Amino acid sequence: MTMMINSAAVRGFMTADFVAVEVNAGVRSAMRRLIERAGECGNIAAVYVVDGGGVLLGRIELARLIRARDGEELSSLLERDFPAAHVDEDITDCALRLAGTSGESVPVLDGAGRLAGVLTCAELARLAGEAAGEDYARLGGLGGEEDLDEPLRSSVRKRLPWLVALLGLGLLVSGVVGAFERVAARLTLLVSFQSLVLDMAGNVGTQSLAVTIRVLTDRGLSRRRRLRLLAKETRVGLANGLALGLISVLCIGLYLIAFRGQSAAAAFSVSLCTSAALIVSVAASGAAGTVIPLIFDRLHIDPAVASGPLITTVNDLIAVVAYYGLAWLLLINTLGM
Repeated sequence: MTMMINSAAVRGFMTADFVAVEVNAGVRSAMRRLIERAGECGNIAAVYVVDGGGVLLGRIELARLIRARDGEELSSLLERDFPAAHVDEDITDCALRLAGTSGESVPVLDGAGRLAGVLTCAELARLAGEAAGEDYARLGGLGGEEDLDEPLRSSVRKRLPWLVALLGLGLLVSGVVGAFERVAARLTLLVSFQSLVLDMAGNVGTQSLAVTIRVLTDRGLSRRRRLRLLAKETRVGLANGLALGLISVLCIGLYLIAFRGQSAAAAFSVSLCTSAALIVSVAASGAAGTVIPLIFDRLHIDPAVASGPLITTVNDLIAVVAYYGLAWLLLINTLGM
């Protein structure tokens, strides 16, 4: 069974397998220290340089240290721009933040900037994969761990309540689609592009959901920052909707003319309506993907567990209303198609 790593601090995962030397030591002393520690530390790609109080000043790549001349000062060899972790940082956040970092390890610092240990990049990659797996399960509505040996009854008990709730919402979506049955019957071309609008709205809503849940890991998130997040995700959704809408106007119009034998007026009327629905549904889904987890978080319900299964159905509802509602308003009532 996979170990849950949520709410664990970096200090529990760091190691003392590193080489540190004081900045006043010469190249020869640094090499001597490296040789002394080589048998204990395994693979060493860099030497960390600290001041007299243990505060990390930088690191020197092993190849550069080997090429250095005996009289050179270590301060002239330092690399100062590299990622680091903090001893009290949440290990999940740290692993995801530093995933893909090159090299053998990253330093771990305490509150005063002193070198406390290192995290190996192999361990970071493992933890990032583990965290992503947990997030994926939680976004699927699984509130706890589940593995191959778990009893059938236990697995069903975890999943069924959410599925029943989503069944009810799915029936609501079906009812809304049924309310627009006459619109679809009158303009059968609309059915061809329904999945396009629904899928794009769902994709944008899921992206906003992922961003919001990641931001909500900061438990000190103020109301102002929550509103700022909502405004940002709505703007992003609207911008993406406008871009997708502009692309779809041309593509759908040309498709209807070339492959469905529609006149240019009819083809571009349908494509403009579809694009307008795409813009509205994508912008609304971006906002919904942010609002829903924020509400659940305010109600002290885990937003990752509660929001994941819900957001897809809500986005479908938004997209169906936007698509067929605009078709009824623009194509039938306004243009009389």
